[in-house]
This record gives sequence, structure tokens and C-alpha cells, in this order.
Amino acid sequence: MTHALGIDIGGTGIKGAVVDTATGELVSERKKIATPKSGKPDAIVKVVVELIAQLGGISPNMPVGVCFPAIVHNGKTMSAANISDEWIGLEAEKLFEKALGRDIHFVNDADAAGVAEVRYGAAKGVPGLVLLTTLGTGIGSALIYNGTLVPNSELGHLQIGGRDAEKGASFSAKERRRLSWKSWAKRLQRYYSHLELLFSPDLILVGGGVSKSHEKFLPLLKLNAPIIPATLRNNAGILGAAGLAVKE
Repeated sequence: MTHALGIDIGGTGIKGAVVDTATGELVSERKKIATPKSGKPDAIVKVVVELIAQLGGISPNMPVGVCFPAIVHNGKTMSAANISDEWIGLEAEKLFEKALGRDIHFVNDADAAGVAEVRYGAAKGVPGLVLLTTLGTGIGSALIYNGTLVPNSELGHLQIGGRDAEKGASFSAKERRRLSWKSWAKRLQRYYSHLELLFSPDLILVGGGVSKSHEKFLPLLKLNAPIIPATLRNNAGILGAAGLAVKE
């Protein structure tokens, strides 16, 4: 079976669709429900159940993938980004499986997006090491080597100048400090040069909403590896989660 359900849980919205994982195309309508303001586990699980009901339910044999804004280690959520701290240390995968009555594949949201770009998007067919970064409230990241995910890279938390890189180089930092594109690009140059020094990637992808304006800042960066915008945008998490579920 190539059809799978992908659920993408974010700090502001929870969205999902059925995906043809052979082609990366949505084969159902994409549904979205606002994330509960509390961000608490029971509230989010309830919305996921409601979302699946809006999609018409899922057949007994359809794989289900769920991506989530947290470090995911052996099914536990070990951090919490824009959601309740009650997720930290929680057996989240088991929580969703109990509510849905089935096994799922549970993964970090940036990791899911990275896998989607490699399978269906801007990095399709690229061998070697692909590094995805998402520039938003923070900096998310994914490392994929010859199609295999290296999970939970969390490269936004690299220490540069004595603090987390995302505090100075995220898109929210640009907005907060009212930086010009040129000034922000200098910060990005420092960040991506550091990533190149550590990983020597074959391709760097830049996602997040600001990637729509990539022509304003990516040409200002001078790196050895090509650095290009991600292409799947709001569907990346859904596609990646669904694709990883089928692989399982």
C-alpha cells in the first residue's frame, strides 16, 4: 500500500491529509484545525482524533505518521516548542496510539519536512548529505544522508558567539531587531558557514515561511554547497510523516 495518513502538529495549527507516498501527492482534502491554546497533551490528542474524523476516518491497514514540534526519542517527547511543558518526558507515541487504536510512526516535525524534501521536493535525487533548516520562530533542522534520516539534529541550538544560533539568526530575530535583509544575511552567513565547517553538506535547503522571499537573502550567502529554498512548504510535515510511516 502506498497511501498513508500524515498528521502535522504545530504550535498554531494541526493539519493532515492522506498521501500517495509513491508520488508525494495528496489524495484527500487537506484539513486543518487550530492547535488548542493550552497546548496540553489531552487537548491536542482530542483535536487529532477530530481531524481524522473530518478526513473520513482511516482504513484499518492504512499507515499513520505524526510529526510533532519536539525532540522525539524512542517515542518520548523530550522538549516542547510553542506547546505545553507537560509534553516533556511524556510517552507521546503511546498516548496517540492509545487514542487512535493503532500503531503510528512518530517523528520530529523538522525531520519529517527534511525527509519530504528529499523524497518529493527540492532535494529529490541528490546523493550524499542534505541539510534542511527552517527559519522561523527558531531554527529547525534535519540531516538526511543518502535518503536515511539522522534524527533530532537540533542545529538551531548550536552555540555561536556564546548563545544559541537561533537567537540571532532565526527569522523572528530579524523581525524583532528590525534587521534589513543584508544585515540578517550576515548573521545567516556566520551560521551556515559554521554548519559547513561541521558537516560539509552536499546541499543546504532553507524552509520556513521566509523561504518565499529567498531571492532577498539567499543570493547574499557565499558557501561551498548549493543553498536553495525548500519547495513543499506547508505540506512538508504531512508528506514526510506519511512517507516514514510506510517505510516502517
